[in-house]
Amino acid sequence: MAVSPGQVVAILGRNGMGKTTLIRSIFGLTPARQGVVRYRGTEIQRLAPYEIAKLGLSLVPQGRRIFKNLSVLENLRLPSSFLAARKASVKGAPPDTWSQDSVLNEFPQLKERLSNGGNELSGGEQQMLAIARALIVNPDLILMDEPSEGLSPLFVQHVGQIMRRVKQLGHAILLVEQNLRLALSVADHVHIISSGRFVFSGTPAELETNPDVLNEHLGVSGAKHLH
Repeated sequence: MAVSPGQVVAILGRNGMGKTTLIRSIFGLTPARQGVVRYRGTEIQRLAPYEIAKLGLSLVPQGRRIFKNLSVLENLRLPSSFLAARKASVKGAPPDTWSQDSVLNEFPQLKERLSNGGNELSGGEQQMLAIARALIVNPDLILMDEPSEGLSPLFVQHVGQIMRRVKQLGHAILLVEQNLRLALSVADHVHIISSGRFVFSGTPAELETNPDVLNEHLGVSGAKHLH
């Protein structure tokens, strides 16, 4: 599997098939027992998560994982001391785009609630904060684990818009997502995982023409349900 700048790669599959474990292994939270993870040609599978973050990766974890005892503003400022000041030294890396102001302009709901504690936010607002926290460090690659989980249809649309904008700015996204419509609407390439192995790799259009794969591994009876 590979992810290129300005590309969204989606990992799909039923619960318990290894999607979150894959994300956690890439970010060093669940050390890989075998295999190689390379970032810009450098093996990173033995690095600590903070070392991986310094290289230009960020994570929107499953379950949001914001600090609920801190305010919205404190959550945003927490990762921005060293990492947001990180200047891309690798040729081809996107320039720094995100600051506190630009992130808050992207998420006006958060702008209105800067002094509120994380525990005072709705589920959708907590997810917006988790995404904003990942963006503010100006990552080259964002790992997103179920960003639409528990969100209303309106917030799901907003998440899709944010991913398209991030992609246009040259960032790469590795997306784990249960919402098939959302994933296929933003992804350039799709992998389906089953019991820790990829059983399909291709474009969203190619997946939609494989009803057997959709049915067996995603429980979708046909492409008509994707639109």
